[in-house]
Amino acid sequence: MAVDVLCEVSNCVYWANGNKCDADQIYVVSHTGKEADNQKETDCNTFEPEQ
Repeated sequence: MAVDVLCEVSNCVYWANGNKCDADQIYVVSHTGKEADNQKETDCNTFEPEQ
């Protein structure tokens, strides 16, 4: 399992200094069903915008 999860989306509530993700869990989904052929077919559903 990865020790550090990096994220460059600084307006996410889970974003931390050094482009780290502070979320307890990460949920990544595919636009094409259960599998993806490349990163453009995926999204991070963990993202929540800062208020």
